Amino acid sequence: MKLPIYLDYHATTPVDPRVLEAMLPYYTENFGNPASRNHKFGWTAATAVENARKQVAKLINATAKEVVFTSCASESDNLAIKGAAHRNHEGRDHIVTLATEHKAVLDSAQRLGREGFRVTLARPRPDGLVDLDGLRAAITDKTLLVSIMAANNEIGVLQPLAEIGRLCRAHGALFHTDAAQATGKIPLDVEAMQIDLLSIAGHKMYAPKGVGALYVRRRGTPVELAPIMDGGGHEGGLRSGTLNVPGIVGLGKACEICRQEMPEESRRLAALRDRLKDGLLADLEGIHINGSLEHRLPNNLNVSFPGLDLAILLAALNDLALSSGSACNSGTPEPSYVLQALGVSDEVASTPIRFGLGRFTTDEEIDFCLARVVETVQRLREIAGTAAA
Repeated sequence: MKLPIYLDYHATTPVDPRVLEAMLPYYTENFGNPASRNHKFGWTAATAVENARKQVAKLINATAKEVVFTSCASESDNLAIKGAAHRNHEGRDHIVTLATEHKAVLDSAQRLGREGFRVTLARPRPDGLVDLDGLRAAITDKTLLVSIMAANNEIGVLQPLAEIGRLCRAHGALFHTDAAQATGKIPLDVEAMQIDLLSIAGHKMYAPKGVGALYVRRRGTPVELAPIMDGGGHEGGLRSGTLNVPGIVGLGKACEICRQEMPEESRRLAALRDRLKDGLLADLEGIHINGSLEHRLPNNLNVSFPGLDLAILLAALNDLALSSGSACNSGTPEPSYVLQALGVSDEVASTPIRFGLGRFTTDEEIDFCLARVVETVQRLREIAGTAAA
């Protein structure tokens, strides 16, 4: 077992060796630009891109023509939300999202609010799930878009996508979901769930950083978006710029692997996660599990340690690569806005550790993690108690 142990798979994942093997030829001998239409180098690259498009589409039950390649899920979120808003939609100017969304969604909605769009932040239930009755009440005949993430990036809570999709379709509103954390971890079916727009991040699913995708519905009533990048009309005019062919090939291969191995991998990770959870609850009093345990990613555990200084706790656990929440907010000392939205106390919201398990996590690593966390928390509590006395 090699230290430190990586348990921050929600922040990013290592590239799977099989993914890297698929990518390598496109850095060297197959280095062509897929937009070059007059020679073999371009044709080879274009074929690889289209094959990857099919692999991504197959994972989420889309068609290849519905997959737009981007640089990351944040770009996909921006294109989905701003692109939908800036296309004329017959007087609809209302956007609904959830208070626990990723900042790429919340900040995009906030920017549109400054442009004159009306934005409603729906509130989650205490377990992190969207209140469907509250969401239903928030949607009006002026609602253009509802954006609710498939799986929360901090607490791993899985939202009822099919129910949200039906609700949006009944009101003529578009449904976008940020599926960066969910893709490849749980089954996603854009047809059955009536999803119109879906964001994917390669680096959350063992593909490289710098590549993502956006599903844009083409079947039935096609979704129309205004591009947020111009210059060449790549990706059906929605995302101009020379394509990252090696990254796209890697994303496609990663999606293929996830589609084939997801059921077994999810069962294994859920068992490891529950082993960690049960051990912490058995050996440590006063800790708080954040978010629904029933509707949750199989590889996620978010635990608060009230009464301890989180920075000191994480520093003492320096042989474990852990985080307090989203990597995008890891430098922010304030309490987690996700946990605050759930209505927990400031003490709980200020002391969470996010345990993110992944493809290469072993039984031995989880046992080591459990022992280290229990020993460290008990020791810090003893020191705090001695100081108080």
